[in-house]
Amino acid sequence: MGLILTFLLISSSAQGQSVRTAALFVAGGALGLAVHEAGHAAADVAFGVSPGLRKVSFGPLPFFAITHDAVSPAREFTISSAGFWMQHASSELILSRRPRLREERAPLVKGILAFNILASVAYAGAAFATTGPDERDTRGMALSARVAEPWVGATILAPAALDAARYYQPDAAWLRWASRAAKIGGALLAVRAAI
Repeated sequence: MGLILTFLLISSSAQGQSVRTAALFVAGGALGLAVHEAGHAAADVAFGVSPGLRKVSFGPLPFFAITHDAVSPAREFTISSAGFWMQHASSELILSRRPRLREERAPLVKGILAFNILASVAYAGAAFATTGPDERDTRGMALSARVAEPWVGATILAPAALDAARYYQPDAAWLRWASRAAKIGGALLAVRAAI
């Protein structure tokens, strides 16, 4: 809960924000979502699989999932994790090029970073609880890599938590390298899915 509250304040105090700043922050979050979903669609197309859309819900929250026909475990892992890989790549790009982002007036970029971190936290929570629609990314990753879904949740949460810490402590080199190692470590589950 503290992380969510922290990121609601990520682009400075809520009282001082103009409507334009708030709109840019929300647009950044929407752009982050688009990048995540584009990762899934690109992986589908790369494997010659036609992506589709399916309406799903998580309790009272309706949303959609990009779906595809059955594929090999390695391909399923790649398709299911591609959204996270895009999140990790965009967060890394942002935090590498703009390590002092917290000090900048950049609501669009901060919105992207906030989406990346909060989406990872939400997905990790669903993975730890093994709950949500069957189409959830962490379930597809876990089944294809033959690991328990909470482990997948940990591989999604670790880079997000480290990137949140990097936002607040840009000079901590160990955070930068730990974040990168966590991102690479999560991607290495693809090897497990392939064997």
